[in-house]
Amino acid sequence: MKVIGVKFRDHGRIYDYDSTEFTMKERDIVMVETDRGPELGFVARMPMERDAAFFSKPLKKIIRLADENDMERGRRNLYQEREAKKLCLAKIQEHNLSMKLIGVDSFLDGSKIIFYFVSEGRVDFRTLVKDLAGVFKTRIEMRQVGVRNEAKMIGGMGTCGREFCCCTFLKEFEPVSVKMAKEQNLALNPQKISGACGRLMCCLAFEIDTYIELKKDLPKVGKRVVTPQGVGKIIQQNVIYQKVRVALEDGKEVEVGLHEIREETFFEKYRKGK
Repeated sequence: MKVIGVKFRDHGRIYDYDSTEFTMKERDIVMVETDRGPELGFVARMPMERDAAFFSKPLKKIIRLADENDMERGRRNLYQEREAKKLCLAKIQEHNLSMKLIGVDSFLDGSKIIFYFVSEGRVDFRTLVKDLAGVFKTRIEMRQVGVRNEAKMIGGMGTCGREFCCCTFLKEFEPVSVKMAKEQNLALNPQKISGACGRLMCCLAFEIDTYIELKKDLPKVGKRVVTPQGVGKIIQQNVIYQKVRVALEDGKEVEVGLHEIREETFFEKYRKGK
């Protein structure tokens, strides 16, 4: 099966689609099946051969390469989203509503417009919905989201220099705990381990299994070991590079690889005691 990656927004996730019946190139505009009906997207990843068994459920298919009519519908849709956002912002101010509008999503078939917002509490937006429906003559949905979803929708760059995980490849948010940061030997400084959304960084959750696996063979901090430079006590682990920092008995500190150290034997401890 030939599989391509499709995006619906420049900063959005890449979704896998079955493109077996088509030949296309990167940035081609395509009409694809989605849960809410046909939508326009663009090819963000070139086709690759994949076994259908690799996927947990059948992939949706590419309907066709977009024609001029599809492109015109897409342009009208984008224009409607911009106009809807401007009007909604004005109405929020007019009705003095305590909410922050972060995005607008108009269905390609014109059947619904979704307005995404964040707010610290409940908001009575019934009058706002009535005003918007009166102008756009379609179903209006106001959807309140959390700060993590806000970051996902707006997008941006993380402290690592890469695009936010939540708006690229993460399918859903997982619980993140401070314990995960401890396991990864990170400083428990909220500014260091929090993302742009103000919550603990998502990468702490999906990287934790790797750290646990890599730490299995590393001696714990405080363990006495024998190094090529002498006997000492481990004071720090470098999990990624599989190295440890050892404080030697003469006061020096050395960094050595896992393959260069061994546990101090009982006989060596006994002789030292003698």
